[in-house]
Amino acid sequence: MKELDHSRMGMRIRQVRKAKGWSQGELAKKCGISMSFLGHIERGTRIMSLETFVSICAVLDAGADELLWGAVYPTDMIRVLWESSEQEKHSGKKEADHHCIYVRIMKSIAEIMSEA
Repeated sequence: MKELDHSRMGMRIRQVRKAKGWSQGELAKKCGISMSFLGHIERGTRIMSLETFVSICAVLDAGADELLWGAVYPTDMIRVLWESSEQEKHSGKKEADHHCIYVRIMKSIAEIMSEA
């Protein structure tokens, strides 16, 4: 199984952000995190939660595999699950439903990691 390199993942987040012409402040605001925390994420000095990672993927319109490993795999399960979670959030479903979504996301990440 591949081990995550948080510095490289942060570098990839920075590259995608800059390609969109966004400042750290813009991305941080869209993701609901502080600019300081985003700076730490981009430098790889802090580890973000799964929720924050999924938010960054969705806001940047980047695949999880692209940001995690620097490669795009055929499946884009993370984005599909995130969008499903967002739709459920707006339809008034319970917190327990969101827990199921996050469990499915973690399983998808585990599958991607075991394939690498």
